[in-house]
Amino acid sequence: MEFVLLGFSGVPHLRWFLFGLFLVIYIIILVSNGTIFLLSKIDPALQSPMYFFLASFSLLEICYVSVTLPRMLMDLGTQRRNISLLSCATQMFFLVIFGTTECLLLAVMAYDRYVAICNPLHYPVVMNHRVCMQLAIGAWTIGIPFQIEQIYQIFSLTFCGSKQINHFFCDVPPLLKLACGDTFISEMLLYVAAIVFVTIPFLLILGSYSKIISTILKLPSTTSQTKAFSTCSSHLIVVLLFFGSATISYLRPKNNQSEESGKVLSLFYTILTPMFNPMIYSLRNKDVISALKKVLCK
Repeated sequence: MEFVLLGFSGVPHLRWFLFGLFLVIYIIILVSNGTIFLLSKIDPALQSPMYFFLASFSLLEICYVSVTLPRMLMDLGTQRRNISLLSCATQMFFLVIFGTTECLLLAVMAYDRYVAICNPLHYPVVMNHRVCMQLAIGAWTIGIPFQIEQIYQIFSLTFCGSKQINHFFCDVPPLLKLACGDTFISEMLLYVAAIVFVTIPFLLILGSYSKIISTILKLPSTTSQTKAFSTCSSHLIVVLLFFGSATISYLRPKNNQSEESGKVLSLFYTILTPMFNPMIYSLRNKDVISALKKVLCK
């Protein structure tokens, strides 16, 4: 059994334009995130916990976008668009795993900023290398058992109707619409995942930043306030871009018009956000720019 990813079939005249555009975006994502990852590993000035998590985040963005973009490029180039049941399940599994990891890792990065600004004297002790490794490994692995169960439940359903998935990749909501059996358990698992791995991390991030902003406003000098805000604003922008577009996409009304707008929103949080993230971090971070200049000079 196989499905058909409709993707950009509604605009065939833009096929090669979109192929070139997404190819350029993919190259930018690989180069920019790869550069930040390498700089964080080789430059002595970028060995703090903040850059450790930034390196992990850059690696995650490369993995996350590689789940969807190569397949989209192949579909645009060949116009075949068929995807086997196993390939669809594999793509969905890695998509939800990396999406879960991104939510958790953004929460971990917010906690790192909270400790650095609200408890600076205890920061080296609290965020030691062992703790950083545990937090990073936890963010990458904690959602795997739950997501395995979710994918198993979805692909245990019977798909006896249309095989056309009105999306660019195998995502959970459009696939559940094609199921003929009872989807109650799968839908409940989807809601539980949304609460545990999206809503709770987002609330933790908001709680961390409410404490951070309160602490920053109490700093005696304007220079200290500006520096602290500059350190946190990049991460906060990334959080709002990712959670905002993903939340709107999954909570949109279920009608035909919203399906098309949902596909555009999914492009934003799966492709455009990973492209913008390195620009947000590097262009606003003097340490990263300095490390890049040193590498280029060498």
